[in-house]
Amino acid sequence: MKITPMRALVATTTIALSLAMLSGCSNGTQTGGDQPAAGAKDGAATIGLLLPDNVTERYASADKPYFEKKVKELCADCTVLYANADGDAAKQQQQAESMLTQGVDVLVLDPFDGKAAAAVVNQAKAKNVPVISYDRLIDSADVSYYVSFDNEKVGELQAQALVDQMKKLGLPADSGIIMVNGSPTDPNAAQFKKGAHSVIDASGLTVLSEFDTPGWEPPKAQDWVSGQVTQFGDKITGVYDANDDTAGGAIAALKAGGITPLPPVTGQDASLAGIQRILAGDQFMTVYKAFLPEANQAAELAVALAKGEKPKADTTADTASGASIPSFLLKPVAVTVDNIKDTVVKDGLYTIDQICTAAYADACAAHGLK
Repeated sequence: MKITPMRALVATTTIALSLAMLSGCSNGTQTGGDQPAAGAKDGAATIGLLLPDNVTERYASADKPYFEKKVKELCADCTVLYANADGDAAKQQQQAESMLTQGVDVLVLDPFDGKAAAAVVNQAKAKNVPVISYDRLIDSADVSYYVSFDNEKVGELQAQALVDQMKKLGLPADSGIIMVNGSPTDPNAAQFKKGAHSVIDASGLTVLSEFDTPGWEPPKAQDWVSGQVTQFGDKITGVYDANDDTAGGAIAALKAGGITPLPPVTGQDASLAGIQRILAGDQFMTVYKAFLPEANQAAELAVALAKGEKPKADTTADTASGASIPSFLLKPVAVTVDNIKDTVVKDGLYTIDQICTAAYADACAAHGLK
């Protein structure tokens, strides 16, 4: 489907800059695992991994460790430099500039802001450093590859699950819902919303209001939903929510506002907290995007590019400005209480023990998770 939406030694001043950034905690880059320091020779490569924020659970728990592990398996002498932007586009650019100064061979960049990150691609191009756009598509024609999921399909899965569940509950065809969308700076969020609207707009449901959540921050989602509860009360019979973290905020607001029973609420990312809320009956569904194959694909591409290879992509995806980028797009999966065991548990994302803590033991037993 086509989606539209050191090796040289580092100078003394560069070393000083790197040390200063490292001392700034999350503002700096870190060498992944126990791999050799940047500047390794004899065919070794240095790969930069830049992730966008710390509010999304998956980045620290899945993407980073999976990526580092795969790079090490493929290239024992390679180095991974890592940085997290903490939801700050300017900070991410500084981190990328630092990595380019240190002489990275490849950048794997998950942009906090898809448009702002085009400046990083331009700087990398000037140094002949290829950029892999990871999970979110950078709005630049000079991106070498894009690795992600079919993001419009994610929105379609969420919305279809919501529509089907509301019908199952016997709610009127024109029932009211609210939509808690993703960050306005995240290019994926626009695709999630587009996919969701393609289903919701044809369903007859009434969208009472919708909100683009700055930075995907749960407290902002919670505050907005609180206001909607005050305004609409029990007219809210369903909630389209773009990911699990903001869904947690929405659910907290619904509970605080006395909305009972809770309406079906969607999510995404199959976070541990999201899976547990699904078991408890607070959240209806999530979308599972298998982070391991996504991270592995990005690692394989990064190592190949560092070796001067140019792998053939499976398909293409269009940037916001219409440029066609060679892409690898994985398939998302809808998860409800009925298929937790056959998805996130089967794939090893979580163990039964991790999911079924004391607070969720009864719910796990009721749904055959043991």
